[in-house]
Amino acid sequence: MAFQLLINSTNIKCSNVLFLVMKLCFLIICFLQSAIGAGTPLETINIGAIIDVDSRAGKEQKTAMLVAVQSFNSISTNHKLTIHFRNTSNYPIHAVSAAEELITQKQVQVIIGMQTWEQAVLVADVGKKAQVPVLSLAPAPNRHLFIQHRWPFLVPTVSDGFEQISCIASIIRSYHWRKVVAVYEDNTYGGDSEMLAILSEALQPVDAEIEAHLVLPPMSSVSDPEGIVREEVEKLLMTQSRVFVVLRSSLSLANHLFREARKLGLMGRDSVWIIADTLSNLLDSVDTNFISSAQGALGTKLYYSEEATPFLDFRRQFQKVFRLEFPSEHNLEPGIYALQAYDGITAISKVVMELGSKSNTSTSMLLPTIIRSNNFTGLTGDIHFHNESLSSPPMFRIVNVVGKSYKELGFWSSSFNFADSLELENGKINFSAVDGVQTMQNMTARVNWPGELDRIPKGWAMPSNANPMKIGVPGRTVFQKFVKVDWVDNDKNGERKYDGFCIDLFEEILKLLEQEYALPYEFYPYNGSYDQLVDHFIKLLVYMKPPLNSFDAVVGDVTILAERSNDVDFTQPYAESGLSMLVPVKNEAQMPWMFVKPFTRNMWIATFSIMFYTMIVVWYIEHQTNEQFKGPRKDQLVTAIWFTFSTLFFAHRENVRSNSSKAVVMMWLFLVFVVTSSYQAALTSILTVRRLEPRTTDVQWVRKTNATVGCDSDSFVRDYLQNVLQLRNIKTIDTEEAYPAEFESGNITAAFLELPYQKVFLGEYCNEYTAVGPTYRNGGLGFVFQKGSPIARDFSKAILTLQENGKLRSLVEEWLESSMNCSSVDESGNPESLRFESFWVLYLISGSTSTFCFVYFITKRCWKRQEAYQNGAIVGDKGIKGIVDMVVELGPYLRRRSMGRAGTFAQRWSSSRWGLVSPTDPSEHFEAAP
Repeated sequence: MAFQLLINSTNIKCSNVLFLVMKLCFLIICFLQSAIGAGTPLETINIGAIIDVDSRAGKEQKTAMLVAVQSFNSISTNHKLTIHFRNTSNYPIHAVSAAEELITQKQVQVIIGMQTWEQAVLVADVGKKAQVPVLSLAPAPNRHLFIQHRWPFLVPTVSDGFEQISCIASIIRSYHWRKVVAVYEDNTYGGDSEMLAILSEALQPVDAEIEAHLVLPPMSSVSDPEGIVREEVEKLLMTQSRVFVVLRSSLSLANHLFREARKLGLMGRDSVWIIADTLSNLLDSVDTNFISSAQGALGTKLYYSEEATPFLDFRRQFQKVFRLEFPSEHNLEPGIYALQAYDGITAISKVVMELGSKSNTSTSMLLPTIIRSNNFTGLTGDIHFHNESLSSPPMFRIVNVVGKSYKELGFWSSSFNFADSLELENGKINFSAVDGVQTMQNMTARVNWPGELDRIPKGWAMPSNANPMKIGVPGRTVFQKFVKVDWVDNDKNGERKYDGFCIDLFEEILKLLEQEYALPYEFYPYNGSYDQLVDHFIKLLVYMKPPLNSFDAVVGDVTILAERSNDVDFTQPYAESGLSMLVPVKNEAQMPWMFVKPFTRNMWIATFSIMFYTMIVVWYIEHQTNEQFKGPRKDQLVTAIWFTFSTLFFAHRENVRSNSSKAVVMMWLFLVFVVTSSYQAALTSILTVRRLEPRTTDVQWVRKTNATVGCDSDSFVRDYLQNVLQLRNIKTIDTEEAYPAEFESGNITAAFLELPYQKVFLGEYCNEYTAVGPTYRNGGLGFVFQKGSPIARDFSKAILTLQENGKLRSLVEEWLESSMNCSSVDESGNPESLRFESFWVLYLISGSTSTFCFVYFITKRCWKRQEAYQNGAIVGDKGIKGIVDMVVELGPYLRRRSMGRAGTFAQRWSSSRWGLVSPTDPSEHFEAAP
């Protein structure tokens, strides 16, 4: 036991000795390093930092700069960075005085920081005089500022605001919002037109515009911020748009803004709030009051990778320093402001490291051109300078304020637009694996909208039961089938009744829209003209605030015109429209030759030709053997003609015996059946349907004779007739019933009506008037809404639905085509006569059949004569050559008739044995030889 204790004590003594030896060696090494370092002193680079240490962004920037300086000094062997902080507020003059102090007293060789662009450019002017480069952490409002020429010593180290504005415009385009309200906190000296100009420019390609501006004063300049904000936010109630874009605001001002907006109902249903990165970048550190007030807002946050190794190392160092510098802060997570500040110091350290051991380091070594030439990958991404700004476009997170914090919806970048998710490969984004989309529609299901709305907000002041939509209705109309306003019990101060085609169509549209949202409304009649109703009242709503005594929409038979579309939005046209001339008509005279009109001239010629051809063929075949076709030549001709004409009425008494004749007659009767039926139908139509013949058919004649024409008193037609058609003698008519009286009295020669009105008028007076001349088209009839109203788009969709399901056609038939007075009137003009082209096949078949039977009959007779000749049954030389006799057998008849001779004659050919004989009886040809 004693031996063991001795050994243990000996081990302890040895350990102590070893520790003392090691400590002595460490002190010697440190002494030697100090001696060496004393021989080569480090050159100090003084850096001035102008930040707002009282803000969360300033606290993050200060901590990140300290971390960056410590990291550089721990590895640098030639240079040492020393940073001097100056706390400044939003007043740019304070930043100028701080910059002058840093340059004159601290001999800084570079200045970094500044929260606003106004501060950055003022400090850049100071740096220009002292030839001290200035690195700005504030985004430039515009990429086309010629920074290098105006401020040669200014280097922006963050992206300009153009990309963020483009992201906001893409969100607005995704949901088809047409009007927005720009909200921003003004700078200290007033005027911030750059960001508004960029937003307005970005909204133009997406068919949107800025309806109003809400400019809030800086919080540091007002004594009662809550009262000022409440007074300004109340002005938003006068606008129709409910899409609010907060371009720039301090956190303290934003707290008042959202709180007052929620009290006034501007954070409710169908409202949209989009906050820029000045607020959304602070969502990780804001208190719960701000989160609860901004529920449902969409935000854009600059993207940076939180999984890369450099960020994780920076995060650990940041949290240690931040806890020591600001112990009252509970959130220790670094944000984008810390990363941008760290990259700014890194850009300076890269220049210093590049200089290496070069002596006589001075301000000229830190010129902006050298800083811009050093490209590297920082915590915020690739830092590459090109054309006075960062060449790599930033990427944004699309976030949604919900619950106690926010949730991430997706990503946006100008290189791929929207994306649901990103994939990282070796710490970098693999763009080929990005599931990119063009809009945010695929993210909609994940969005929590203000007021817990379960659909996409309209972004418009939607009507409610407390504030129903005011709808103007034409109170004085010429054609009351479209809109009619009556007073109940003839009391013009009492309740009104609205009726007509437009009113029924409006109610049918509301039934379709009830599936998405309710639309409370009230009708208000207006007794002025249509131009006054559209142009005057809607323009009041567009250009004047507040919109007192104005309409939200107009329901009626309003014509869509290009001039009106400049100030209002029209729905899809529910009725075709155009302008044409209406004139009185006279009955067509009953001509004595009316019965020939069913057929054209060619048709008549073809019919008589085939009829006489059929008559000759039937007579020739039948008169050889049929007793009914024999007798004197005159009787045979009368019989043939009678037989042919009687077949037209199927009243013939003669019977044909030859099969060839029967075939000819059969095809002829079929032709007769078709042709006579068609003739009878056409003639019946001509004689029973009255035709209307216009008295005036040409606008040129009206213009040339300066005839008086009529038109509606409340429409645009009068101006159109004067300016386009160059008509001068125009009379306006107030009611539909006044048109016939004006025509009868001769006060007007013609009237110009739009097509829907023309259809109604001719439905009542179709026997007396008709439309003539060309139709001058226009946009049609539609309902009117305020410029940018999303309800107009919904109405257009509903109108298309009613057209497709046939409901719109039913309303047209019910209201506009209810008259039955036109059943026996044809306004199409003269009927088209039946043409030969429609029946030529029948004529061809009939003629071919007759020709075939005729040739067959002659051939058969010739064959029989040849057999009789060979058997000696025929006297003389009349064998097969007797075909000539058969073919020319009609010649003697025609010659005898032309020469005035009668009876039997014979002609012989003295130089041959052929003979032509024309006996009275065909049986003489078959006389037997002795």
